[in-house]
Amino acid sequence: MMNKFSFINATAGLGLILSLGFITLPAIADEHDHHDMHGVELQFNNGQKWETDAPLRQAMGIVGDSLNAVLADIHNHKLSASGYEKLAEQVNAQITYMFENCQLEPAADEQLHIVIARMMVSSQGMEHSSDLKDKRQAAVQLVGALNNYATYFVDEDFVKPKH
Repeated sequence: MMNKFSFINATAGLGLILSLGFITLPAIADEHDHHDMHGVELQFNNGQKWETDAPLRQAMGIVGDSLNAVLADIHNHKLSASGYEKLAEQVNAQITYMFENCQLEPAADEQLHIVIARMMVSSQGMEHSSDLKDKRQAAVQLVGALNNYATYFVDEDFVKPKH
């Protein structure tokens, strides 16, 4: 998915995104359009969805399944703090898998980084917030990221979270 240099650049940029993410997380989580953090906008590939590879589809499928398994509890304010933290662990594990295994063409990879950054902000909020309301807002952020993935990337088997 990315070479060592682009991983270092992405990691440096992610630090800024994560530090800003905690400040703006509730506002970002409430967005339901196709804009992502801080004015960064996802783009189609000349009007078409971006191609994916098997490792990406596998990882996003696992994240989607993990979220969908607890989505009713999130919506009904019944998911515990440990439930949010477990979901964040699952998200983090799949993000690591994507970094290690995905091999997308550079333009698709750039677009995917927008989705992954949003997923990372979400997982950080679910892991580190002490307030259940903030953890829930972070989970809503994950719903938005996964819906963006479904909108902008080819993955016929992906099950979008229903909210």
